Formats: sequence, C-alpha cells, structure tokens
Amino acid sequence: MDSITFATDRGLDFVAIGRLCIDLNANEINRPMEETMTFTKYVGGSPANICIGMSRLGLKTDFIGKVADDQMGRFIIDYLHNNGIGTSGITTDRTGAVTGLAFTEIKSPEECSILMYRSNVADLLLAPIEVDESLLARSKVLLVSGTALAQSPSREAVLLALRYARKHGTKVIFDIDYRPYSWASLEETAIFYHLAAEKSDIIIGTREEFNMLERFDDNAEHSDEVTAAQWFDYHAELVVIKHGKDGSIAYGKDGSSQRGSIFPAKVIKTFGAGDSYAAGFIYGLMQGWDVSRSMTFGSASASIVISSHSCSDAMPTVEQVEQYMLASRKA
Repeated sequence: MDSITFATDRGLDFVAIGRLCIDLNANEINRPMEETMTFTKYVGGSPANICIGMSRLGLKTDFIGKVADDQMGRFIIDYLHNNGIGTSGITTDRTGAVTGLAFTEIKSPEECSILMYRSNVADLLLAPIEVDESLLARSKVLLVSGTALAQSPSREAVLLALRYARKHGTKVIFDIDYRPYSWASLEETAIFYHLAAEKSDIIIGTREEFNMLERFDDNAEHSDEVTAAQWFDYHAELVVIKHGKDGSIAYGKDGSSQRGSIFPAKVIKTFGAGDSYAAGFIYGLMQGWDVSRSMTFGSASASIVISSHSCSDAMPTVEQVEQYMLASRKA
C-alpha cells in the first residue's frame, strides 16, 4: 500500500479520546520500586502521549476526555494548553473522582514495569453526552485508545465517538492499548475491542494485544497474515502488528506488507516506545508518505523516547527525528 487518504477540508488534524493521567517516573533507575525514593511527575496516558507527540510534530490537535477536579487534573489541562493542544473536548468531573496515577519502575533498560492506580478515576467517567460531534466532524483523524473501553460510561462515549467519526468521514485509528488491570475479564475485553476494531480504518497493536482481540477467533497459531486479513472485511485499510525488538509489520488491504526498520538507541526504559512510534507513524501517513517511510519515521521517534526519562516530555519534533535518523545512518 502506497499511502492513506485523509480528508483535506478539516480545521483539525487529530483528535484523541481516552486516558489522561499522571506518570510518576522513578528517578533512581536500575533498582526495584521498593528501593525507589523519588519520582518525577509527567502527563501520561497512551492517547495523551500520542496527542502530545502529534502536536510536537506540528499538527493541530484536540482531545476528548475527562479530568478530576483536583491539582493533578489542573496540571494536565495546563500542560496540554502549554503544548498547543486544544481542550474544548475535555470536561471536569464533579463527583469526587481522582486522577489516575502510574508509578514506573526501571530495574534495567530491559526490565521495566508500571504500578497503576485506576480506582474511581475521572477519565473512565466520560459520558456519551460529553462527546462533541462537531469536534469530530472538524477533524481528519480520531484516535481511540482501547483502555477507554474498559468501563462504563467511558466505553459508551467511545462507541458514540466512533459512530460520529464514521458518519463524518473522519479516519479512525484504534490503538489497542491493552492494560489487564482495567478489565473484568478476557471475554469482556475481546468483545469491546472487536466493536472498536470493526469501525476502524487503521488498527495498531502488539502481537500479544491482537491475541487478546482474537480470543473468539479461529487463529490458533496467531498468524499475522490471518490477523490482518479478518479486519479488511470491515473498514480497515491498514493493520500494524508490533513485535518489540523484532520491529513491526504493516499489512495493507491490497495484500501488501511492509516491515519496519529499527534504530539504535541508548535505552533508559522501554515504556513510551509504542506511543512515540504511533505518533511518528501516523504523522507520516498524514503527510502523504508511503507506509514504509512512515514506519521508519515512527521507529526513529520511538528510539528517541526510550532514550529519555519521560514519555510525554520527550516526544520529538520533526527536526529532532530527522536529525536522529541522519546521525544513525552516519554511525
């Protein structure tokens, strides 16, 4: 597949819906959480990171979500404003819900983990009535994060956003973003992931995330080709399956496939790679680049972020990604 076509008559490039939370990244790296004493605060949540990445790359972005009426919620809103991201689609909870927290553990570059606090969080209280149809009608792209499907009323809000996007010809990108602690059962996960994937134009996930999505499907060997093919009977034009250190493979509806390249990195931590890859990859597609070039740009963006302490703060600009690619080729 050469490229993806996006609407050209829109005032917005990109809108994301889903999780807005706080990342508390360990300052004492190469040690377990039990021995970590200090953390640095960042805005987090996969869709937030991707939206920040798209804004850093120069696109006009907005967000649909919900924040708590607390200090952390205000920190998130201020951060988005300062990074040029619209917040017209973000509402504030008044019921006493809190901001989700993610504490990160960096035992080594290869051994990282996240301790999540997701009880009574504001982002999962986004209601369907709070989804602005006009915002989606003005955008070229809607990015849906799978975590937002984990509970009601957030899941109904996402399904309504998908309906609006399809109605207005807005491209839908589904980032599977599976977080097991958010879900009641594997069966529930597969059911709601299916509903979102069926309405999506581009689906992005790890091999393990697609395994979850296929819980009821006849793909016992978890073949990438079989995985991709089933979604082309719906709206999907492109399915991207990530294999960690082995790179990613993009499958097109026309039968094509492209394997992404890997860039060297001085890895500090592994988390954030998927979000930065998605931002770079989607940016490339929206510039009219072919799939292979977009994957290369996304891989370079991911290498920059995993070489940094933060995720959101480390999202690179176009110039930074281009310089990184050039330096890597000369090395």
